Amino acid sequence: MAEVVAERRRRLGTPLSRGISAKDLAPYGWAPLVVLFLVGLVDRIEANLLSGVLPLLQREWGISDTAAGAIPTAAAAAAAAVALPAGYLADRYNRTRIIAIVVFCWGLTTLGSGLATGFAMFFAMRVLLAAAENIDNPASGSLLADYYPPLTRAKAYGLVRITTYLGGIGTALGGVLGQAMGWRATFMFMAIPGVLTALVVWWLREPARGFLDRVIAHGSDQPQPVPEAAGPRPGQVTHLAARLTGRLRFGRQFREVLKIPTLTMVCVGLMALTLGLAGIAFWMPSLMVRNYGVSAGAAASLSGMISVIGVVGGTLIGAWLGRRMHATRRGGRLLVGGTGITLGSLAQAVALSMDSLTSLVALLLVSSLLSATAIPNMTASLADVVGADSRGLGFAVLQLLITAGAAFGPLLVGISSDRSGSLVTAMYVLIVPMVLGGLLCLAARGFFERDAQRVLDAAREEVSD
Repeated sequence: MAEVVAERRRRLGTPLSRGISAKDLAPYGWAPLVVLFLVGLVDRIEANLLSGVLPLLQREWGISDTAAGAIPTAAAAAAAAVALPAGYLADRYNRTRIIAIVVFCWGLTTLGSGLATGFAMFFAMRVLLAAAENIDNPASGSLLADYYPPLTRAKAYGLVRITTYLGGIGTALGGVLGQAMGWRATFMFMAIPGVLTALVVWWLREPARGFLDRVIAHGSDQPQPVPEAAGPRPGQVTHLAARLTGRLRFGRQFREVLKIPTLTMVCVGLMALTLGLAGIAFWMPSLMVRNYGVSAGAAASLSGMISVIGVVGGTLIGAWLGRRMHATRRGGRLLVGGTGITLGSLAQAVALSMDSLTSLVALLLVSSLLSATAIPNMTASLADVVGADSRGLGFAVLQLLITAGAAFGPLLVGISSDRSGSLVTAMYVLIVPMVLGGLLCLAARGFFERDAQRVLDAAREEVSD
């Protein structure tokens, strides 16, 4: 009976009653992973509804491609503005509460999108939604590193970050529901998952901040008692945080994070990749409608199917390859991810040259599979090279740069399309930065081992203190 009770408690995110040792793969259970996966999935669905209903929206309001492309650009700019403050909050306050509050706000802004009486109000709702969505990312990235040790971080980050690229589900839902019940009803209906998800996150326990790093650095198979405190409360800091960041002054903490070569190179590389992916994915349903004579609902469904199958398959393959390469090659995870990004970008270029819809879909699926191998490997690598007291800010830097890339991709395609008269030509503009992003991630391999060892050394010093 006692074992059953303990197992139930684990599913709520409570640590093992005996304590945590260096050999435990999921000391807080798998419930946190499931909950954070759900958060990411709802995030992407609500954000990508717009792409699926865009043809319907343009038909009703008569907006140009440039105006339509400006929606995600302005939304991304607002998201970028809150990225670093979100990292500051994640490193100092209860992260599960932060996520629960912002997820609830998602639901409200999605509802507001459906109730918009004009384009200006709709525009404002999408901007507010993007800003709220970006606040949870640093907290989620920081939480995963405290829930799961290095051996299972690639799996954990892969399954949660996979949702970043599952926007195709939202695109497909937007297209199908929009065609069946209208775009307004689609937004109002999809506000419900956000509210329900916020309630689930509110019940999730906050883990001890940095405790797993200290356990791994100690290297003992003997269970260590888990501290009650979740981490530094407002006005409090840990010994390690004070030493590294000057009592957590934001400016100095930010500079320390930017001095990590692996983090900066990977973040810039992923920003370049996102510039291309965001622009091409946003306009792909419209390309299928215009160039291949597909209905809006079918185009959205095809785009969503490519995204879902490619990203899920690529993430699973990438997690498997990353674990094998991490143990046998220096910077093995970065090798897998960087290679996948580079080859996937080239496959995307070939896909856009196809005259057949079947060939286009097949090559886009290959491109998605290859690029998605980076999802588990890049995020797990970042968690390994940033200390526990600054992980929120580290993931905020990643989110800031990714958001900056996403801000301009759709707009660049929209402007180029209006000027050239061809969506395909506009999309080709973004292939070059995607390839360069993959090469930059590959170059980060030369710094990974040193940066990761520095984190463990610092945690080991704190254990000895």
